[in-house]
Amino acid sequence: MTRAEEIQQRLQQAFAPSTLDVRDDSERHRGHAGYQEGGESHFHVTMRSDAMAGKSRIARHRAVHGAIGAELMGQIHALSLDLDV
Repeated sequence: MTRAEEIQQRLQQAFAPSTLDVRDDSERHRGHAGYQEGGESHFHVTMRSDAMAGKSRIARHRAVHGAIGAELMGQIHALSLDLDV
């Protein structure tokens, strides 16, 4: 399973989102810090979930990081998040 697939699976299980898109943006960062040959180092997540209702931006980000888990978070360099209800 790729990192993108693992991120998608963990977020799907944790938040049952109505919309979930996990995009590997690694190629856009070739030559930058943290780039890994073969990709899977930089990701962008767009997610819409009722589970985010009433949470601050920081709480939403913390919830996503928690759902992804420290081990997987430690394997990626960058994660940008577009989160909403």
